[in-house]
Amino acid sequence: MMDTRFDELLDFPCYQTFKVLGVAHEELPEHVVSCLQQHAPDDYNPSIRPSTKGNYHSVSVDVKVTSKEHMETIYIELGKLELVRVVL
Repeated sequence: MMDTRFDELLDFPCYQTFKVLGVAHEELPEHVVSCLQQHAPDDYNPSIRPSTKGNYHSVSVDVKVTSKEHMETIYIELGKLELVRVVL
């Protein structure tokens, strides 16, 4: 597990924007939303921005998180996705 201080910085439940940087692949947003649906089901509308050279895409999604552990789990699970390089 991660050793974060989310519980000291945030009042749960709250909305947190997860920014996922990954390979510029048409399925990247679908993979991100699919992962989020497993851990925080909601009606997501990700915003996607290509990098300057177009090799990577940034997918930003607002997610309702209910606890420090919930937030850490989402970071970890998004980071496991094959197309994902970084989760911010």
